[in-house]
Amino acid sequence: MKILFVGDVVGRAGRKILEERLPEIQQEHEIEFTIANVENAAGGFGVTPSVGEKILGYGVDVMTSGNHIWDKKEVFGYFDQQPRLLRPGNYPPGGPGQYQFVGEARSGVLVAVVNLQGRVFMPIIDCPFQFAEREIPKLAKQASAIVVDFHAEATSEKVAFGWFMNGKVSAVIGTHTHIPTADARVLPEGTAYISDVGMTGSYESVIGMEVDSSLSRFLTGLPSHFKPATEEPCLSSVILDIDESDGSARSIRRLSVS
Repeated sequence: MKILFVGDVVGRAGRKILEERLPEIQQEHEIEFTIANVENAAGGFGVTPSVGEKILGYGVDVMTSGNHIWDKKEVFGYFDQQPRLLRPGNYPPGGPGQYQFVGEARSGVLVAVVNLQGRVFMPIIDCPFQFAEREIPKLAKQASAIVVDFHAEATSEKVAFGWFMNGKVSAVIGTHTHIPTADARVLPEGTAYISDVGMTGSYESVIGMEVDSSLSRFLTGLPSHFKPATEEPCLSSVILDIDESDGSARSIRRLSVS
């Protein structure tokens, strides 16, 4: 079974290239299930109901997110309407939204998607390791494959979480830093791993934002308004090949298209 994971969609440029290139990628690589991180999809910060529905209409099956999911107030009500939008599960109890979704691939195989968030250099929330240890075994009884979006800043935390989940899930896919890493591999017990899949947006930028406003903040130390860049967009993703019989990963391959 082929699963496509699309890295953080940033602003209009990211949405545009996703709309333009996703159908041909799905057809060429025989993709049966598509996941995309959308926490930066609306103006570079957060997601709105209209943007979310457009992205689903492009052919995305499940949308994951991260710390910026709360940036647009409209999303709070949208969670009640759209179960295919996820937020990190290890935020304290009581918040809106779900952290998991179980859906059917094109072949009818059940795929579970889980959204978790790291804590190093990130908002202080509950422990993702303990959360996963408690909740992942429940999903293993429901789905043939489990894919985790681990939204985190520190590479060390991402790598540690990958090893922690080795043999327990089909894949741990790192998001958040917007820079694709070259460490895609299948761990010894069958879990596909990458520290960061990269972003889907403009690479003529500073992690998706216009260069001048980003440089101003570094040079002056003063707040500046970030605006998503639009030049030279690229769709960054990974293709997972999952053994349907036991949920282990056969391979993980980076794919970037412009």
